[in-house]
Amino acid sequence: MKNIEDARKEISEIDREIASLFVRRMKAVKEVAEYKKERGLPIFDAAQEERVIARNEGYIDDDSLKGYYLTFLQNTMEVSKQYQHRLTEGAKVAYSGVEGAFAHIAAKHIFPDAALISYPSFELAYAAVESGECDLAVLPTENSYAGEVGQVFDLIFNGKLHINGLYNLHITQNLLGVKGAKLEDIKTVISHPQALEQCAPYIKSHGFKTENAENTARAAKAVLDKNDKSVAAIASVGAAKLYGLELIDHDINESKLNTTRFAVFSKTESARESSREGSTFLLFFTVNHVAGALAKAINVIGEHGFNMKALRSRPMKSLPFQYYFYVEAEGDENSENGKKMLKELSKHCEMLKIAGRYSAASSFDIEEEI
Repeated sequence: MKNIEDARKEISEIDREIASLFVRRMKAVKEVAEYKKERGLPIFDAAQEERVIARNEGYIDDDSLKGYYLTFLQNTMEVSKQYQHRLTEGAKVAYSGVEGAFAHIAAKHIFPDAALISYPSFELAYAAVESGECDLAVLPTENSYAGEVGQVFDLIFNGKLHINGLYNLHITQNLLGVKGAKLEDIKTVISHPQALEQCAPYIKSHGFKTENAENTARAAKAVLDKNDKSVAAIASVGAAKLYGLELIDHDINESKLNTTRFAVFSKTESARESSREGSTFLLFFTVNHVAGALAKAINVIGEHGFNMKALRSRPMKSLPFQYYFYVEAEGDENSENGKKMLKELSKHCEMLKIAGRYSAASSFDIEEEI
């Protein structure tokens, strides 16, 4: 049996080796952080952490030490995440609207360490990333009640940015008024057209007049500026807090499952992660002007085993009565089967474009804080 001094000397030597390996590990962590920052991927990846634990657990043969090692490993990963957060601070994220808008709420949850930059429109937020003014953009693509956000899909079709993640924000619309306002005082409501649509039955039942705003937070600001008890905004609880408005009525949207999906856009596309569960790609295309071209295109996708979660069309602004189509499909389009599918699909399509890809790791649900 070694004496205590010998044991301490051995620990010291091991600690020196661990320190060297720690520095090496953190250099690799830095590369991961840079990759995630460029593509707008979240720092925390629960599925990846589970894989690391499952793999590394097998490295320890002594069962009495395995639990301690897993604690050591989890602590190491926590330090790695803290380092990644520090490295990604200062990333500029564009969103459409003002502070308190749902896009701001989503961007803040997805990128808590980033500098959030407000733009007055989807187009300007998208263009800020194309020009390099911002690193990423967070824009809404679809609402579970009101449907797609057509302007954003047109940007995806015509632009060059990639979607690397989709995030669901549970939307709760609220009736906000100036101090002292009550429900019976309200005659007019202001909000974004989609929010007005989400609350249409409520608005109709109270006989309110409506006015459009660029977004829900601007509607709240307009109510504050008007300082009129007869005018209310439909917006978030966050907007009420930000602008000092009264919460007159809560959760007024028709669907209690009201959810808006936000996409993260970047100049750089994410690596294909076909091994990940729930791998999904977004495909945009136009078809040849021959009979049955659309039906044949859809059949090609299905025949190669790709499950289409969504298929929609949008009018092309430059060509009257012409349409482009987009598909959200499960699987890896870069696999051998995927390459065959795209090659065959090109026979029926004038244009093909993979607009983005994401996995379950780059998608999570967000709840607005009340």
